[in-house]
Amino acid sequence: MTLPTHVRLIEVGPRDGLQNEARPISVADKVQLVDALTDAGLGYIEAGSFVSPKWVPQMAGSAEVFAHIRRKPGVVYGALAPNMRGFEDAMAAGVKEVAVFAAASEAFSQRNINCSVSESLARFVPIIEAARQHGISVRGYVSCVLGCPYEGDIAPQQVAAVAQELYAMGCYEVSLGDTIGTGTPTATRTMIEAVSAHVPREKLAGHFHDTYGQALVNIYASLQEGIAVFDSSIAGLGGCPYAKGASGNVATEDVLYMLNGMGIETGVDLDKLLLAGEHICKVLDRVTGSRVARARQGA
Repeated sequence: MTLPTHVRLIEVGPRDGLQNEARPISVADKVQLVDALTDAGLGYIEAGSFVSPKWVPQMAGSAEVFAHIRRKPGVVYGALAPNMRGFEDAMAAGVKEVAVFAAASEAFSQRNINCSVSESLARFVPIIEAARQHGISVRGYVSCVLGCPYEGDIAPQQVAAVAQELYAMGCYEVSLGDTIGTGTPTATRTMIEAVSAHVPREKLAGHFHDTYGQALVNIYASLQEGIAVFDSSIAGLGGCPYAKGASGNVATEDVLYMLNGMGIETGVDLDKLLLAGEHICKVLDRVTGSRVARARQGA
């Protein structure tokens, strides 16, 4: 078994993390967080979301965030753009990469965006076409790949079908998300094997939530399957296991600690990452969701 020698970490804290935090955060604090993550050596930072503030108030001001962050050459600053209006706003803000979301579960799709999976995919066609015309890359997310709060277990073939559709549409990479964190290593490997029959493994990423304490073992199982890109959130933002509706994001610090111990290169500095996490937790007045950070703090 040969594990990847290099892993690309996708930092989703400023978007997926903050949008699930109850406390609102200023544009200045978001900018400070993104800049600190840049300084830590992360090569991809999801910095905002161009959605209606009515639905996701924490993401208001994303255009201002993009206007003020210190962009480092070679670093990708991505944003979620779930519809054409969001895509146009992202483009106006100078975003060079956007992300679109689909679910592997019909029930989840209906409850969250009031349409079927196939309808949601159809909505992305004009976005991906416009992105292609403007030289903007598109990353695809599939949620509920290892379980759904409404349907329970999800068949790996369902995940494969949605991932294949996103890839065929033009998403250069498809991130497979265990949204409710119920997946375990064997299920993870079975799901990746099913998806990789339709999408090359080098075009797949893992997005594991730690709600049931399974994120790191599922990342390890994915490494065994040749996956070398993972989404994670600084300080486990958005993932307080005691908060209702918490997303359970795995902490970037914990993923990095494991990868460092395995001799897998990431280009990220753990000490700088810990400082970034410590600062944003003070801003949010919350305890870090990173076990490594808590251990280092003697908590």
